[in-house]
Amino acid sequence: MLNVLLDLLALASALIAAWLWYRASNNSVRRVSKHEELNALDLNRIITAINRTQAMNRRAAIATAISALVIAAKFARDLIAAMG
Repeated sequence: MLNVLLDLLALASALIAAWLWYRASNNSVRRVSKHEELNALDLNRIITAINRTQAMNRRAAIATAISALVIAAKFARDLIAAMG
């Protein structure tokens, strides 16, 4: 029972991480020409886009870490069961 639960948690967390990494990779920051004059609104938009991308990357990294922990717990459980 615990083995199946760990498998499902690992699968779900890996899928969530993959989806979050995909969403984070879709956001791009607009390129700025050297001939353009930037104002405060332009800088605010660029900084907001960077901050949103960083937040999505942070969520994806957390989901990836959770996935790795669940898989490590499953491997540890299997190892303990094999030894005992």
